Parts: sequence; structure tokens; C-alpha cells
Amino acid sequence: MINAAFRVLLTFNATSLLVIIFLVQKGVTLGDFLGGVSYLGWTVALPNAVSYLFYFAIPILSTGLSIWLSKYLGKDEFKAGEVASIEHANNSFLPSYLGYFFVALSIGNLETLWFVYGVLFVFTFLSQALYFNPLFLLFGFEFYNIKTMNGTAIFLISRCKYKKPDEIDISKAYRINNYTFMERE
Repeated sequence: MINAAFRVLLTFNATSLLVIIFLVQKGVTLGDFLGGVSYLGWTVALPNAVSYLFYFAIPILSTGLSIWLSKYLGKDEFKAGEVASIEHANNSFLPSYLGYFFVALSIGNLETLWFVYGVLFVFTFLSQALYFNPLFLLFGFEFYNIKTMNGTAIFLISRCKYKKPDEIDISKAYRINNYTFMERE
């Protein structure tokens, strides 16, 4: 149960920037959402940048929450000598993620946004492959593709700066799914 909820949160974190880019591109502000509420009418006078920073703060805080909640996931370990190869993955996923931005910029209306976002969310959640979220970079995390000695391909999210397979000796890696792990320390 906690794992599924955690995966929903990670999926939201990874896909929410699509909605933010759309809102910024269309000039939608907090005043548009809250201006009709009498005691929140002052939000109409806020500069647009305040709304945009608020929108951006939501996935950042949500990513921070997911990092904090990861301590409740199942734990595994990677002992010295178990990793056959390691590849830095920060740059390899960024072009795919930037595709979300271009999709958001080409969406014409709110109805289309919710449809596209829903499809993207479902496919990201069901893929169970990777939970690449560039917002993890703001928290000091790096992304790695590692291959174990028995040939298993693993996606590792870690604050450590690994360069060689023999450097990997992780006593506690939190299991997001069978192929994705997070090292918090």
C-alpha cells in the first residue's frame, strides 16, 4: 500500500511540470483560481511571477515529501563487488523529460491538458520503469544505471557521486520497485 502511494507521488512529481508549463504559457495566475472568493480577492493584484513561483513550489515540496517518505519503503543492499558496471544517467533522461515541456507548450486548452496529463500520468505510473524527476537534482541527487554481476539492470537515485562499480557499497537502498532504488545517505 505505501509503495503504491509512494509511486503515485513520484509519478505526480515527475509529470506535474507539464501542468505548470501550460499554466505559465497561458498566463493563468492564482487570481484566476481564487479571485472569485471574496476574502481571497487580493490575489488578483499579485504579480504573475508570484503565481508561477507558487506553482513551481508545489512539485518541489512534493519531491521533498517523497524523499522524506522513502524511509518507509522496503530496504535492500548492494554489497561491494556486486555491481558490474555503472553509468551516469542524468543527461540521458533529460531530453525525454524536456519533451513534456514541448507538449505543454503545444496544448491549446485546459480540456486537452487534462486529457494529455491523464494519459501521461497513467503510462508513467504503469510503466514501473524509471522515476526520473529532474527536481531530485535540486536536492543533490544523481541518477545512475547500474548492472549487477548477475546481469540485473537497476536505476539508482543517490546523493553519492559514483564513478566506478567498485565504489558502490550501499548498506541501505530503498526499493521503489524491482528496478528502481533510492540511496538517501
